Amino acid sequence: MPPNEAPPSLTRAAAVFRFGETARQAARAVPVETPVNIVYGSMPWAVMMATPADLEDFAAGFSLTEGVIGSAGDIRGIETVSEERGLRLNITLSAERMKNLLARSRNMAGRTGCGLCGIDDLSALPAAKITAREKPPLLLSAARRAIAGLGAHQPLNAETHAVHAAAWCDRQGNIVCAREDVGRHNALDKLIGALARAGTDPASGFVLITSRCSFEMVEKAAVFGARAVVAVSAPTSLAIERARAHGMTLLAVARSDGAVCFAGAEQIVDDLAPSERLRA
Repeated sequence: MPPNEAPPSLTRAAAVFRFGETARQAARAVPVETPVNIVYGSMPWAVMMATPADLEDFAAGFSLTEGVIGSAGDIRGIETVSEERGLRLNITLSAERMKNLLARSRNMAGRTGCGLCGIDDLSALPAAKITAREKPPLLLSAARRAIAGLGAHQPLNAETHAVHAAAWCDRQGNIVCAREDVGRHNALDKLIGALARAGTDPASGFVLITSRCSFEMVEKAAVFGARAVVAVSAPTSLAIERARAHGMTLLAVARSDGAVCFAGAEQIVDDLAPSERLRA
């Protein structure tokens, strides 16, 4: 496969469907999961299991949320190379960033459910610095609109029912950008990479994720500068703690008929009619 190309993110596998005493054979759509070796210069840095789509966004977002770069401009080039057992992302950094990276020592073997691979000491737990000074309110009508519209931005999940999504929504709840991946962290890294490369203002909207909201999901959003996260699933105790520490708004267990605010309630504006009010 030529450089800068990736395999399809969707394949089909033989399956047997059984209903009572009858059975039939058919092909079912499944998401592609492949090892992605992230290499800076000639230095291997991480192997992540990911869906091979939007890999340049993934390279930028992963590099940003891992603290390898300070902005998308620190990346000079990204090359995708197919290898026998997976893909390699060759990322060229600015001279200063590469020098800083060489001073660090970290090996990561990432799985789709892993968010702290390579951390060898509790003092090394990530702690983001909020980069967006403005803290805009979160309209409940915007949260509801975003939740209702998310399915239309999940084509891979519509086929497979097996991948996560992360979306960037404007203040009115319109979905501006969305990314999918078998790994929830990867989906968010891809989204953050796309936003950083586009120069998106972190104060212009909020993050919507389909997955469980653990603390590293909050930290990744905070690294980008997002001030609000809406999660379809539930948060963990540390996610709530970090959201409060960062002064972020965290709305979770978010459905079309309700949501629960775990942090930043003072920033939520209930602009819904009484008949459609969320549990905020």
